[in-house]
Amino acid sequence: MAHEVQVVLDGWSYTECPRWHDGRLWFADFYTHRVVSAAADGSDVRVEAEVPQQPSGLGWLPDGRLLVVSMRDRTLLRREESGELVVHADLAPYVTGHPNDMVVDAQGRAYVGNFGFDLMAGAPIDTATLVRVDPDGQVVVVAEDLLFPNGSALTPEGTLVLSETFGNRITAFDVAADGSLSGRRDWARFGDVPGTAVIAEALPHLAVAPDGLCLDAEGAVWVADALHGRVLRVLEGGEVTDEIAAGSGVFACMLGGDDGRTLFLSSAPDFDEHRRSAAREARVLAVRVDVPHGGLP
Repeated sequence: MAHEVQVVLDGWSYTECPRWHDGRLWFADFYTHRVVSAAADGSDVRVEAEVPQQPSGLGWLPDGRLLVVSMRDRTLLRREESGELVVHADLAPYVTGHPNDMVVDAQGRAYVGNFGFDLMAGAPIDTATLVRVDPDGQVVVVAEDLLFPNGSALTPEGTLVLSETFGNRITAFDVAADGSLSGRRDWARFGDVPGTAVIAEALPHLAVAPDGLCLDAEGAVWVADALHGRVLRVLEGGEVTDEIAAGSGVFACMLGGDDGRTLFLSSAPDFDEHRRSAAREARVLAVRVDVPHGGLP
């Protein structure tokens, strides 16, 4: 089908981790250090939280309190009913790079990825952990040896799907009743794992650099391709059924809107923090699709 991409919000630094929650679009804007919400058409913009150490992944506890990843101090924050942000969990002992995206399950357990290395400094690619933060703030490492664990989602059947941005793949795990993970497998493989730790040499080998993702009601994944300015609809096994060009870089996506059929895209010219923090060129885009939202977030 033909897809018409529209601009919903413009003039941001680097929008990330879009979510549809309580009838509104939420997202983090990295370099203005804000969590923002807006109506589906981009009106009624509200600043929901100020996160000085750079906000990223968003989610909610069962009682409605917001959780937000604070990247540079490696914490997970919780917004109390008063609006105050408090530390929900200290992630620093468990991660080797900035924590980034996450998904929160129906019990309030947060699964949080991290870079694994200093991406912006051009450090060698290294593997990373995935941690689970329980509702009481306890942190447990639930997976290791991941190549930049990034966007994630939970299916109604109890599968965690996870982008490995430098791994050319989307990975899946079975989620047990206690929140532990098992049965690691390729959910979709786009190519071989790059055989180098040098970022500049690895990037050309990534047929898809899977970044933020979400599920639809048919169990397919919409995933942002961080290197090629597009989002892909991917079936388990790797078949691509749809491709939407964003006209710019695109780094995350989320299905929402009143009927769950609006795909929101976090778009910017690139992901370089020095250029993005100095400019206000990031956008949130929207495009209508056929199959509505599914799973979490």
